[in-house]
Amino acid sequence: MNSSILIDISQLRIGMYVQLDLNWLQHPFPVSSFRVGSADQIATLRELGLKDVRYVPGKSDPQWRDPAAPVADERVTASVLAAEAGGATAPQAATPAIDPEIERRRRLLEAQNRALAVCDQRFADATRQYQAMERAVADQPGQARSKGDALVSGCVADVLENGDSVIRLLSEGVGERSGLHPINVMVVSLLLGRSLGMKSDELNVLGIAALIHDIGKTRLPPNLRNPTTSMPLMERARYETHVAESVALARRMGYGDGVLTAVGRHHEMADGTGFPGRLSGADLGRMSQVLALVNRYDRMCNPANGLDALTPHEALSVIFAQHKSRFDAVVLGAFIRMMGVYPPGSIVQLVNDRYAIVASVNSSRPLRPKVIVHDPKVPKEEAPILDLESVPELGIRRSLKPSQLPREALDYLSPRQRICYFFERAVPPEADGDNA
Repeated sequence: MNSSILIDISQLRIGMYVQLDLNWLQHPFPVSSFRVGSADQIATLRELGLKDVRYVPGKSDPQWRDPAAPVADERVTASVLAAEAGGATAPQAATPAIDPEIERRRRLLEAQNRALAVCDQRFADATRQYQAMERAVADQPGQARSKGDALVSGCVADVLENGDSVIRLLSEGVGERSGLHPINVMVVSLLLGRSLGMKSDELNVLGIAALIHDIGKTRLPPNLRNPTTSMPLMERARYETHVAESVALARRMGYGDGVLTAVGRHHEMADGTGFPGRLSGADLGRMSQVLALVNRYDRMCNPANGLDALTPHEALSVIFAQHKSRFDAVVLGAFIRMMGVYPPGSIVQLVNDRYAIVASVNSSRPLRPKVIVHDPKVPKEEAPILDLESVPELGIRRSLKPSQLPREALDYLSPRQRICYFFERAVPPEADGDNA
């Protein structure tokens, strides 16, 4: 029998299994359902100001498995008995002191929200800077270059100074739409370039190429800027000219051969199936290989029509299982190690059957991401980020499509319609609450 019974707090005894109808900020225990193991735990529950507590006879120690077992007439607390023994009148119940553990959790929630807000703001600012650059490129290419250089050099400095970086999933709707893809590709390309050992000068070239790789699409009619499977051959050929248009604009901005080459080859594939030159293998160069992979990954997660979007885990799986020959093996291996098996934005089921969304991945420890777990007892806006590295017994069982989630979990986790990433400095798990 695992049904619960509501009893007076004075009836609580060691050995009873309790379920707290409180969210994680309102109590200091690691979980909300547990067997009471000490008098200190009972005292803590009384200090929370609870009048009633829910206990589960079927999960309690044998002496408490009979629902009639709790004694209802023992309603004096230790503090009252102590007062009576001293001859004093029992004082009125004082306002319970704020529990240090509850305060720690509250600070942790505030810190994680501040960190996300900073990443959201930086990404949004970057998309606006991209838009300003794009507006200036046709008539003021020199000014456009200055804007692009400033944006990329700032990101490169941050990437190199951060040490280990956390790749973070951003809030829904952040940033200016026309800047989402180029900023996504720039951010992930810089992180991948650093993991491949690129230095500052190389990263600046890679970052600029990633930022402006599609800028030539501004010279195409809007209906030809994104390919479709049903696109007529003539329209497809016109779409493919955006590569040459991007190179031409990059040249007008005054960029050198490194940027021009990477931009010109961002659709080339290692197996020779890309365009426009049908190049293959080593002919592509390392920067072009990075850009081609990251560009493809982002388009799989964020297709122009939004209808055929894959989850980040699905996109990575499809690339590895079906299109591995299209990408350089060293670059693809580094990408998978950096993003993890479950990149940020992936919907997963944990080994305890709870549903979660991957919120961030530490690029140096990608197999133990941080997740937001569906918990009906905790308001979604207060949901803590759980670091799986700090809970070794809790892992990910499988990846899911959003359509496989129960409705309440879908509403709670709110899988992103568009996957946007930014990076932040990684901190040790025990320092998250203080240094985030």
